[in-house]
Amino acid sequence: MPQLKLDDDNALFYEHHAPRDNAAQDGARPTFVFVNALTGNTQHWEAAVAPALRAEGFGTLVYNFRGQDSSPFTPGLALTPTLIIDDLKTLMAQLAPARPVLVGLSIGGLFAAHAILQGTPATGLVLLNTLRRIGPRIAWVNDALPVIAKAGGVGLLMDAMLPLLTNQEFAAKARAGALTGAYEPLATDHGHYGLMAHASAADWDIAYEGLTLPTLVISGLQDRVFYDAEDVDALYARLPQASREDWPDAGHLLPLERPEALAHSLAAFGHKLSTAAR
Repeated sequence: MPQLKLDDDNALFYEHHAPRDNAAQDGARPTFVFVNALTGNTQHWEAAVAPALRAEGFGTLVYNFRGQDSSPFTPGLALTPTLIIDDLKTLMAQLAPARPVLVGLSIGGLFAAHAILQGTPATGLVLLNTLRRIGPRIAWVNDALPVIAKAGGVGLLMDAMLPLLTNQEFAAKARAGALTGAYEPLATDHGHYGLMAHASAADWDIAYEGLTLPTLVISGLQDRVFYDAEDVDALYARLPQASREDWPDAGHLLPLERPEALAHSLAAFGHKLSTAAR
């Protein structure tokens, strides 16, 4: 199990595949670096999206935050956004993926943007359902997540949130296995709880104008929790080199809901960056 060891108690699980060397034909292919959402894991990318990109010659790097699967942390350590961003910067510096394109889902996109603004080199950036402003409604949701998880674990959290986050087709399929009542509280020393408990400290008021690299923004229009059209429009307009895709048949969890479409869009973005590098 590959891990980037941070110290005796802390490490980051990762899987890294270098891009195929075909610079003479198509330009230098980039490496897609996937940054999870708070309750995500590498399998959300490795189930379909990352293998499809590797089949086209791109590199991939997936990893789990401290507190997520196979990424241990010191008991009692505060899993703050600052710590997660610093870990991403360390991972990038240590592994040095070729021509990295950071792909962040939800708050993972925010973490990726912070890392780039703080000096992490990148060829491109992809923001998947990231653009948002934290008003009273989203602040309430953010504060409610650890409360729900503490009461009934991730199972209760998903039963409460999934129909609001995902497209109707995905929700209909997931419904058969939901609402079983088999809920168990999530311990407050669990990594997922620690990540959610500190998420409200994330700084969403970033200098979007400073993200001067090619950026792809993808929004799932059936996301009924975090998507706000006016906020996305306003924040997107501040990105200097951005392109945009709005998906009416998707919600918040794009790698799970529309993996083939996501792999296609990422590959097209990657090919554009490869061509530009000739």
